[in-house]
Amino acid sequence: MRLLLDTHTLIWAAEGRVGADARAALEETADAVFVSAATIWEIEIKRALGRLRAPDDVVGLVDESGFERLAIDFEHAREAGRLPLLHGDPFDRMLIAQARLEGMTLATGDETIRRYDVPVLAVART
Repeated sequence: MRLLLDTHTLIWAAEGRVGADARAALEETADAVFVSAATIWEIEIKRALGRLRAPDDVVGLVDESGFERLAIDFEHAREAGRLPLLHGDPFDRMLIAQARLEGMTLATGDETIRRYDVPVLAVART
């Protein structure tokens, strides 16, 4: 299984606050764990607006964790723009598009994402 972490899953994992099932998937089950450039973008925007607390060096955190970087390309952008408007968050829509096109499971606690045709690993914060 190839996992793509959503923003909160990345932050919770950095804090050691993901549930046991998600932790096992991150540490043992997943063949590879990815973090999208969209997630870094979202963190930095929300941090600048004072709407999110996150580690200061998120890029360093991703690299130190052994997670793989996932860039955004034209096909991802097209897929995100063509998704049904079931979710209004453009960052989540990009993650959905990337997971679908790259054959990944999206690790998230966002129930709305389940409405899309994308594999989801339910993540709870502890």
